[in-house]
Amino acid sequence: MVPRLLVAAVGLLVALALAAPAGAANRRIAIGDYRWSDPDIHVDLGEHVTWYWVGPDTMHSVTGDPPNAVGIDSDPQTSLPKHRIGDSFRLEFNTPGTYSFTCKLHSAVHGTITVSDTPGDPVSEPDPVPASSVDLKAPALRGLGLADTVAHHRGTRLRFALDERGKVDAEFYRRHRDGPREYAGYQQWEGHVGYNDVRIAAPGKHFDGDPGRYLVVLRATDRSSNTSEARKIRLAIRPR
Repeated sequence: MVPRLLVAAVGLLVALALAAPAGAANRRIAIGDYRWSDPDIHVDLGEHVTWYWVGPDTMHSVTGDPPNAVGIDSDPQTSLPKHRIGDSFRLEFNTPGTYSFTCKLHSAVHGTITVSDTPGDPVSEPDPVPASSVDLKAPALRGLGLADTVAHHRGTRLRFALDERGKVDAEFYRRHRDGPREYAGYQQWEGHVGYNDVRIAAPGKHFDGDPGRYLVVLRATDRSSNTSEARKIRLAIRPR
């Protein structure tokens, strides 16, 4: 039979183990939408915090407040911080205490880091790298095809495919047998996901549709102003 005193001692140890707070860890924090993703951070001694600018707003700094964080600044050379999407700033904390930080432009963008006196793990990174909240991927413009490479005075049909909604621009350059190409105007369409069918080379406000041979340069631009690589087609407009 197990003595009652031993059972009680084991039970107490188990209870203490379950009640013990989990250790802190290195943290990855997103700055965007005018806030930190976690404004109340806890790390152990020797661990670090890395901030990532994820947007869409990027004019934020990580600037230390007194007393513990004086002199710490992600943007020490300017009073007007401006970062690119994906920029990062890392700080290691080797002294216990509480550290407060505020953006030098936006006081609402702030947070506090509490550093314990327990030695931590400076290597592990349990947090994923924060994802950008801004679309940086250019749309894909594919599947270009003309119903007829020789258009009449009302133009011809152009087919193209997009992987996201956006505008498609066509710039027309008149081709001469001798000499450089001459800019002749443009056309533009709203495109949807999938295949699109539009009329190209018809006379309009920004293109006169005069007979001749043309090089047409097409680009797609999405709602985040990302622009695809240029695609080129050749067509001719015959006289009326």
